[in-house]
Amino acid sequence: MSGQKKGGAGVGKGRPSVIHGVELPGGGVIGRPLRKVDALAKATGDALYADDYLFPGMLHCKILRSPLPHARILSIDTSKAEALDGVFAALVGSELPIPYCVIPWTRDENVLCIDKVRYIGDAVAAIAAVDEATASAACRLIEVEYEPLEPVLSVDKAKLEPSDEPIHTTNKRGNQHKYVDLQFGDTEAALAASAVVSEGDYYFQGTTHAAIEPHCALAKVEADGQLLVISATQVPHYLQRDLARVLGVAQQNIRVIQPAVGGAFGGKSEPFDLEFCVAKLAQKTGRAVKCLYTREEVFYSHRGRHPMHMNFRVGLDKAGKIKAVRSQIDIDGGAYSSFGMVTAYYSGQLLTGPYDFETYGFSSTRYYTNKPCCGPKRGHGSVQPRFAFECALDEAAAKLGLDPMEVRRRNTLPRVAETVNGMRIQSNAFDQCLEAVRKASDWDKRWGKLPKGRGLGVAGSMYISGTNYPVYPNEMPQSGVTIQLDRSGRALVLCGASDIGQGSDSMLAYIVAEELGIEPGHVRVVSSDSDLTPVDLGAYSSRVTFMCGNACIDAARKLSGKLKEAAAELLELGEKQVRLAGGLAVDAADTSVSVAIADVFRRAEANHGTLSASGWYNTPLLGGAYRGGTIGASPAYSFTAHVAEVSVDMETGEYKVEKIWVAHDCGRALNPLIVAGQMEGSAYMGAAEAYLENHDFYPAGHAAPGLHLGPSLLDYPIPTSAEVPEFESLIIESMDPEGPYGAKEAGEGPLHPAIPAVVNALHDAIGHRFRNLPISAASVWRALQQGDS
Repeated sequence: MSGQKKGGAGVGKGRPSVIHGVELPGGGVIGRPLRKVDALAKATGDALYADDYLFPGMLHCKILRSPLPHARILSIDTSKAEALDGVFAALVGSELPIPYCVIPWTRDENVLCIDKVRYIGDAVAAIAAVDEATASAACRLIEVEYEPLEPVLSVDKAKLEPSDEPIHTTNKRGNQHKYVDLQFGDTEAALAASAVVSEGDYYFQGTTHAAIEPHCALAKVEADGQLLVISATQVPHYLQRDLARVLGVAQQNIRVIQPAVGGAFGGKSEPFDLEFCVAKLAQKTGRAVKCLYTREEVFYSHRGRHPMHMNFRVGLDKAGKIKAVRSQIDIDGGAYSSFGMVTAYYSGQLLTGPYDFETYGFSSTRYYTNKPCCGPKRGHGSVQPRFAFECALDEAAAKLGLDPMEVRRRNTLPRVAETVNGMRIQSNAFDQCLEAVRKASDWDKRWGKLPKGRGLGVAGSMYISGTNYPVYPNEMPQSGVTIQLDRSGRALVLCGASDIGQGSDSMLAYIVAEELGIEPGHVRVVSSDSDLTPVDLGAYSSRVTFMCGNACIDAARKLSGKLKEAAAELLELGEKQVRLAGGLAVDAADTSVSVAIADVFRRAEANHGTLSASGWYNTPLLGGAYRGGTIGASPAYSFTAHVAEVSVDMETGEYKVEKIWVAHDCGRALNPLIVAGQMEGSAYMGAAEAYLENHDFYPAGHAAPGLHLGPSLLDYPIPTSAEVPEFESLIIESMDPEGPYGAKEAGEGPLHPAIPAVVNALHDAIGHRFRNLPISAASVWRALQQGDS
């Protein structure tokens, strides 16, 4: 069971038209708990996912994957596979030699391996056949000769000089992928001058996304030669660009459609081997080709949370103010780059709020290992260090004998601020978030005072509302929206944004309905079709509401002026007296004087011709004036505070997260129901990473080194309804001056504090500080046997 409450500048009767300089809407749509526009289609089964698409004569693709973690490929023979009845084509790496990566500076991955394999599951060859069974049988007939190489399966091993050869022989730094060291002030001097210093080594395990829908893609060469690719991606624009590069096809001759997506959480935010394979096989065979990953392939394709080994030192003065934070982080990146260059920066750059650091420094090193490639999972790069820092902050507070809630309050950044590393903040209600969870959890009466085996823990965080710059340098808009008005009173919205379940299509409908005065049900949204929609960069880094929302407002307001002019003409009023709302244009002073919005559309079309407008959004220049200073820069930041409550069986070590109070500053809740859902979904994922999830592999020395311990949803534990804690969502509104109606992100930020809040609650319950995740019942039992520490 969960609850939802409103805090901060709430929505309701008597609300002012301007808060903190932000103009509020007046159409009666924004701020209401409306149904998602695709809710009925998904509930009834009418929504089409990638695997639902069928074409006449369609073939099925299967990919042969490496059984070894590290080996040279000496030869590949597909002749027996190609001779199998029902097989139409085979594909090997030499046919697609151009490397790719979502980050254009680190292209180190081929669609199918050419010279060597780098992890168990690496793609080696592909088959197109009449059905999946035939394609799988053909894969088993492909003969591959390997020369095994010594695998690198840990960061410690990656640090050493390779005994055989580096995982990437062209990498000049051995198995080191990326090193970042940034200092802001003299942290060593500040640590020496601190009243107390907490220092500890922390480990965050790898975790995966576990989206319900596996990756799926299909491709077809149209009659005019255009290549159509339908994919369960969350970055259709980036996919279109990389397809063009790797296939050698002009980008304008490739159409990418993203249909309904059954969850992604960052796991589909870059191109994957299957998308290139189906495209190339469709070209070779002249038929449509589909590839659907098995669940095991999803686990091996991965791109999930990076394992991190972290050393943190946190210094406080006698009053509990943060004098210094210094971290050293080793990152296990897996076999390829993915977003890893960004990960190395995010592990340090995104830690500098919601607290005011006097000095700060971090060193992060990402290493290649012979395991599936890690990438962006919800809260990319910053969830792991947030866990370590928030636990270290609690420990430092305890050394001073201070309440950890109070220490966080004393260090909260001002509402408008610049962080120690130069990030601009224009709206910050973290103090209200802390106060909301303090009151809701009855913290003052219960923290440190509950019976042994029961405890409360607190943690906070800050997160971006979109990255300030696209992954490939350009000065074009990050998001575009086109709105077409029909004389029937209907609006059509075209946008490249990717709805992956978070509700971005609904957000577009709400904004258009709000601005143009029509019912949300009269807004049609077409998204993520490169032939039809303006470019949006995709669903990642919590960017869509802020960037796409602003683009939509820009387009809508170009039309609303024409509509108000037409309504004023029909109502014989001045334009400033007209209000558009609820399917009507009304006299703001006397709402009984009105005209149907369809009549207004028709008059406006008669006056101006066919009604359409495009809007766009691009970020201002932001970030620090130093190398890497733009990585982590965002037009706005959300803020979150959690309190978690746990209960522990003192005999067995079994424990339960009873409840998490989640207070989140989302700027403005455009739809409080969806915002609360995002808050609770984030907290659910975070809590699961604290006590259950572990994406792990057999180590060196095992009979099958590098093999996944359990690549299925039967073996990889995620919480069922029996393990999910109760959530209470406390929405805080700070009204960001640049956000759409003041809105900021709500889809990733609320995950971060869940993990350290649970860990800190365990300390309150049993007196032991845990530094390695996940925390199993066995770990708790061992701590109980050892006594307090």
